[in-house]
Amino acid sequence: MRILAIDPGYEKMGVAILEKTSGKEVLLFSECFQTSRKNPHAERLRDLGKEVERVIEEFKPTCLAIEKLFFTTNQKTAFQVAEARGVIIFEACSAGLSVVEFTPLQAKVAITGYGRGTKDQMKYMVEKLISVGKKIKEDDEYDAIA
Repeated sequence: MRILAIDPGYEKMGVAILEKTSGKEVLLFSECFQTSRKNPHAERLRDLGKEVERVIEEFKPTCLAIEKLFFTTNQKTAFQVAEARGVIIFEACSAGLSVVEFTPLQAKVAITGYGRGTKDQMKYMVEKLISVGKKIKEDDEYDAIA
């Protein structure tokens, strides 16, 4: 099974392609895609959609795993991330992928065994559970892999 995993964001979007083989998940690809602050809102959403479409075409996943929106105190950011999620889910559904959504709490429980695990605990466990094979620089990438 090949999974497109995304940590949705408007400015930064963590993207990972994972493949489940006999016994262990293997990371085939990951990146932190960033939109340009210079571009208008609509163009940034378009850029996110094009990147998702490109990754789907290149890696041919069968499923999208995406983080559910967690509302913070900044409503403007929450709405922008919600719109980005809509673009991502649209692209996945248009390509025939099934969509599975997880809360940040569910991801932390699955990876660390504790819903309030820290970023460092998540990073440590991701590298123990998944064959990463590269240096990851951005937290958004780790979140997508998790």
